[in-house]
Amino acid sequence: MIYLKTPEEIELVREAAQLVSKTLGYIAPFVKAGAVPKQLDKLAEEFIRDNGGVPAFKGYHGYPATLCVSVNEVVVHGIPNNTPIKEGDIVSVDCGVKKNGYYGDHAFTFLIEPVRPEVKKLVQVTYECLMLGIEQAKVGNRIGDIGFAIQQHAEKNGFSVVRDLVGHGLGKSLHEEPEVPNYGRPGNGHPIKNGMVLAIEPMINFGKYKVQALKDGWTIVTQDRQPSAHFEHDIAIVNGKAEVLSTFDYIYQALGISPLKVSVE
Repeated sequence: MIYLKTPEEIELVREAAQLVSKTLGYIAPFVKAGAVPKQLDKLAEEFIRDNGGVPAFKGYHGYPATLCVSVNEVVVHGIPNNTPIKEGDIVSVDCGVKKNGYYGDHAFTFLIEPVRPEVKKLVQVTYECLMLGIEQAKVGNRIGDIGFAIQQHAEKNGFSVVRDLVGHGLGKSLHEEPEVPNYGRPGNGHPIKNGMVLAIEPMINFGKYKVQALKDGWTIVTQDRQPSAHFEHDIAIVNGKAEVLSTFDYIYQALGISPLKVSVE
């Protein structure tokens, strides 16, 4: 069942989402060559708890950490370890928070320069896919319109879309209906309605779309071991269109960089 949120509930999701945003901004300066993912995880957990939240991922179906830190060929759900991040890596950091009974959940892919131009393009296109998907999240469209926009842009640029993992609804639970695939056909799926709250999260691969789980039961990698990028925002449908509840601005401010731009032909 899809739970449509009241304006008051949307504000509570926004508060949780903003704490995720601030957490990602707080750790952003530490996501660099030589950084140890386990230390990033410790910093994030302390920041979340110091700001009145609870890590949403830690303990979720037994997941052992606050963050998912997914490097290069790891698509999502990378368990923070003691392997230092290196120059040339791309690092997706996914974070979830529960605050005042509601959840926030979003992700950003960091470039550990110097990154190969073709991999940098993958990251840029994945961000563009996120923004194009959000544009389609409006009353009058269906969930399939979101996935179609994402898939079309990714494939036009020579990349592939992960099929086995999808976006989702969000609210009092970390994962609610509906599922939000990053592929699809326009006009298919659930109609988009005011009050829907969605986590839209394109996962785009440099090579083929197939993925596999490692023996730890969590880490998802590309089958061909080519890089993968991941961005995620939380949105609510308000007055017929998407309102983004999360932000990457804290990351941009912390790193002193310009916001990523959507450069769509």
